[in-house]
Amino acid sequence: MNELFSVKDKVVVITGGTGVLGACISAYLAKEGAKVVILGRRKDEGEKIVNEIIEAGGEAMFLSTDVLNAEMLQQNCDEIMAKYGRIDALLNAAGGNMPGATIPPGNTFFDLDIEAFQKVLNVNLTGTVLPTQIFLRPMVEVGKGAIVNFSSMAAFRPMTRVMGYSAAKAGISNFTEFMANEVAKKFTPEIRVNAIAPGFFITNQNRALLTNEDGSLTERGADVIRQTPFKRFGKPEELCGTIQYLISDASSFVTGTVAVVDGGFNAFVL
Repeated sequence: MNELFSVKDKVVVITGGTGVLGACISAYLAKEGAKVVILGRRKDEGEKIVNEIIEAGGEAMFLSTDVLNAEMLQQNCDEIMAKYGRIDALLNAAGGNMPGATIPPGNTFFDLDIEAFQKVLNVNLTGTVLPTQIFLRPMVEVGKGAIVNFSSMAAFRPMTRVMGYSAAKAGISNFTEFMANEVAKKFTPEIRVNAIAPGFFITNQNRALLTNEDGSLTERGADVIRQTPFKRFGKPEELCGTIQYLISDASSFVTGTVAVVDGGFNAFVL
């Protein structure tokens, strides 16, 4: 059997694991034999996901966390190490947006709420940097591991409205490249740092922005589909193969890259 893409028995930590995308990826990796540790703020949802994974024959645990709280993250790390003795991969999937950090039609740059803008930068960018700082250390101690950050189409193209989110995701792409060099040069090339940039997937946060209550497309949703060669939104499970590739030995010579999974959105031309 070809084990190149195997994630069996790998201990995979996922921040933001209770979101639509995080939950799907968690279930998939557990099905593939990984030991999944879901980190998030919503305990009820996290435990529900874990129970579903266990009922399906997988292995998972949930830990409450705050990606902006170093003490809590360190406690999470200590619990994981106590149970498994290692961390093989970290997926930094935590993030989000808020209305004040956007500039809707009818408003201008002068209406931007700087406090909200800073919060969005913190939860997305600092909320990626801080968990990396905590969970990278056990990888350095054993000399092997993989980190996958979550960037976005907003990092490539200056999309209207989502100013704070775009700035944060562009920072994540840059941070990914920085860390790929930092880790390989100062520690070991056996630890790889990459990112994934999903195109447009329907989540709880963007559902109302892209679709109406009857399921039809909003004006913005229609514009996204117009610029997506595949002419549809992505399905959460369509991220799983790329994630598996990036944390498996199949990508052993891949670091500092941002893997795009977008149905062609970023390559759209008139």
